[in-house]
Amino acid sequence: MSGASLAVGALVITSVCAVGMASVGAASVWSARAAGAADAAALAAADAASGAATGVPCERAAEVARAVGAEVVACDLDDTTATIRVRIGTGPLVAEARARAGAESTALTATS
Repeated sequence: MSGASLAVGALVITSVCAVGMASVGAASVWSARAAGAADAAALAAADAASGAATGVPCERAAEVARAVGAEVVACDLDDTTATIRVRIGTGPLVAEARARAGAESTALTATS
């Protein structure tokens, strides 16, 4: 009987490890999708803010985020620079990401 118990125990441990690794993999995928959605939404908002694209910047960001299954949590504009935070996923697998796009800030550029 101890051989059967050992086999069942090994099977349980292997199953738990497999589920854990699958969860880590899924979290990684959701994180990458959120980062991509945030990047695309920030670029869309910055394009609209600069006049390169039509529309209201934060509305454009929301449209782009929705197209990939994400929702815009925050949209901040500073002239033509957009900072966007998105959320993607449901239940225990939710990922958030933040991205910034726009013209290079002259305050960050070193002058000689």
